[in-house]
Amino acid sequence: MPGDSLKLIVGLGNPGPQHDSNRHNAGVIFLHHLCKSYGGTLRGESKFFGELASINIAGHEVKLLFPTTFMNHSGKSVAAVCNFFKIDPKNMLVAYDEIDFDVGVTRFKEGGGHGGHNGIRDIINALGGKKDFYRLRIGIGHPGHKSMVANYVLGNPSRSEADVIMSDIEDAIRVMPKAVNGEWEEAMKALHTQ
Repeated sequence: MPGDSLKLIVGLGNPGPQHDSNRHNAGVIFLHHLCKSYGGTLRGESKFFGELASINIAGHEVKLLFPTTFMNHSGKSVAAVCNFFKIDPKNMLVAYDEIDFDVGVTRFKEGGGHGGHNGIRDIINALGGKKDFYRLRIGIGHPGHKSMVANYVLGNPSRSEADVIMSDIEDAIRVMPKAVNGEWEEAMKALHTQ
């Protein structure tokens, strides 16, 4: 029994060249590579407070969104796109950095809380408390103490860590046709056993 198909994929991060390679931008790095893989182009859309593209995955038209509002205000952009295109949160995947996973661990998840992630927290608030969207959590590791998290996520991973994160992103892109089709069990199995 297939689950929910995807109409919108959101990649979280901060705008500006100084943030391009930050750990906190793992979600938007995934989005950029997904967009490129399918020949799309992200373009600035002021009414959506972000960059938007449209690609075709497995015969489905899928919108790609990078909220350029800065991470903590991502919900404004996501809500604008969901409202305009009449997209139910259940048909959305949000990709983001996960400090509770080691580098090299990337997982899909359906629904749940924000887990302390400010971008996810803001999206849930902007959607009126709806949490039933899919997530792609890209492991970036934890600095060891919560007082160090802010600087850590805004820093860049080492070259070897960046290579592992990129490999995870490529694995996630390979299973996106299954996810877009709503074949979540297969997508999870394929990604989680890489």
